[in-house]
Amino acid sequence: MAETTEKRQSTSHRFRDIVRRFGRHENMVLVVVLIALIGGFSVLSKGLTSSAVNMMNILLQSSNRGVAAVGQAFVILSSGIDVSVGGVGLFCSLLGVVLMTKSSANIVGYPVSTYIVVLLMLLAGTGWGVVNGLAVSRIGMPALIVTLAMWQITSGLGFQISGGLSIGELPDNMAFFGSGIVAGIPMPVIFFIVVAAVSYFVLNHTTFGRSVYATGGNVISAWLSGIKVKKILLSVYVISGFLAGLASVMMTSRVMSTSLRTLEGLELDSIASAAVGGVSLAGGKGSLVGVVLGALIIGVVNNGMCVLEANPAVRGIIKGAIIFAAVAIDYTRRR
Repeated sequence: MAETTEKRQSTSHRFRDIVRRFGRHENMVLVVVLIALIGGFSVLSKGLTSSAVNMMNILLQSSNRGVAAVGQAFVILSSGIDVSVGGVGLFCSLLGVVLMTKSSANIVGYPVSTYIVVLLMLLAGTGWGVVNGLAVSRIGMPALIVTLAMWQITSGLGFQISGGLSIGELPDNMAFFGSGIVAGIPMPVIFFIVVAAVSYFVLNHTTFGRSVYATGGNVISAWLSGIKVKKILLSVYVISGFLAGLASVMMTSRVMSTSLRTLEGLELDSIASAAVGGVSLAGGKGSLVGVVLGALIIGVVNNGMCVLEANPAVRGIIKGAIIFAAVAIDYTRRR
C-alpha cells in the first residue's frame, strides 16, 4: 500500500515538473497568444475564421510569409535587417511572369520553360542578396540604408519590366508550386516546413549557426574568437535573398498572375513575424520555432481583419502596434 502511494506521488511530481517546464518554455507565451487570437477572431466572426477552409487559407498565407520571415530571421540574428524583401520578391515575380508568357516585355521573344524560369527567379533573389551582403559586409554600409535603397531599386525595376500592368495567363504547370498537393499536404506548406526544419538545424546544430548568433551578440568578440564575420554577414543576406525569391515563386504560382501589389507588405510582415516570434532586433537571440509561431500569429491577425472587413488604416495600425509591442518587450527584457 505504501509503495503504491509513493508511486502515485512520484508520478504526480513528475507530471507537475513536466507541466512546469512546458510553461516556462520561451515559446509558450506565443502558443497561448496564437490560440487566444484564433478563439477571439472565431467569436467575433461567429465561427467564420475557424472554419476548415479558412484555417487552410491562413496556413497557406502564413507559409509564403513564413519562408520570407525565416530569411529575415537569419539577418536579424546577425544584428542586421533586410527591408528589401518585398522589392526583391516583386522583381523576381515580375521577371518570372514576363519570361514565361508572351508578354511584350519578354526580351527572349518566346515563353521560356516554367522550370527554367523558376530557377532564374531563385537566382535573381540570391543575386540581390549578394549585392546587399557585399554592401554591408565589405563596404560597411548600414544595413537599413542598403536594403531600403535596394527595395526602391528592385521595385522600380519591377515596374519597368511590367510597365505597371498586371500579367496573367501563366502556364498551367506553374500552379503546382502554389496549389499542388503531395501526400495530402499543399506544396506551400511543404516548402515552409522544409525551409523551417533545415534552418532550425543549421542555426542550432552547425558551426555556421553558432557563428550567426555570435556575430549578432557581439561582432567584435566574434571576430576576436576567429569567426569570419564578413562571410557570415554576406551569407545571411544571400539566404534572405534566396528565400525572398522562393516566396515570390510560391505566391506567383498560387495566384497565377502578378501585379505591383502582389507581394506588397512582405518586408513588414517578415520583420513582424521575426519580432513577434522573439527574435531580438539587437541580434544574437531568438529561435526558429518562435519565427514560425510569429508568422502564424501575423497570419491569423491579417486573416481575421480581412474576414471582419477592417479598413486598411485599421489593419496598418494594428500591425504597427504589434511590432511596437514586440520590440518594446524585447528591449525591456534585455534591460
